[in-house]
Amino acid sequence: MAGDRPEGGEVPLLYSEGNVAARVALEREVRGWSTTELADRVTRAGVKMNQTAVWRIENGTPRRRINLDEALAFSRVFELPLEELMSPPLEGLDIDSRRLVQEAVEAFYEARDARDRLHRAVVAIAEHIRAHPDSSRAIHEQCLRLMGDERDARTLSNDIEDGGHY
Repeated sequence: MAGDRPEGGEVPLLYSEGNVAARVALEREVRGWSTTELADRVTRAGVKMNQTAVWRIENGTPRRRINLDEALAFSRVFELPLEELMSPPLEGLDIDSRRLVQEAVEAFYEARDARDRLHRAVVAIAEHIRAHPDSSRAIHEQCLRLMGDERDARTLSNDIEDGGHY
């Protein structure tokens, strides 16, 4: 079909080094990182890189090539699957929308990790109380002292009595 190809007859690539370069710039900007900070993060991820290399990847003419190790390091640093890093950015999402989504995703994972940590702690306390039943009252009183809010302390105590947070 005539409308399937841009002028010049070239078919745009779904996955390409150009997409990676564009995504590197976009993901760096979304996170508010400088090119120096991104280079430092990539280096800490195991692939030596400097600020100039990041700038040349994003803006160079010709654009600096990205090797596989670097692509994998960018993927780790941005916490994106390599396939996503290689894909063109979604249409219709401006930088503010991307920042908001990034913040929500980070908060989601932090909350999930915190729920898991709370569950493990509650299970451990419940097991401790089963092994030492006479410690139950003191543990519940300590929850109240540390939390300061009786309703929250009661909620935590109920989770402990139920043997888990979930």
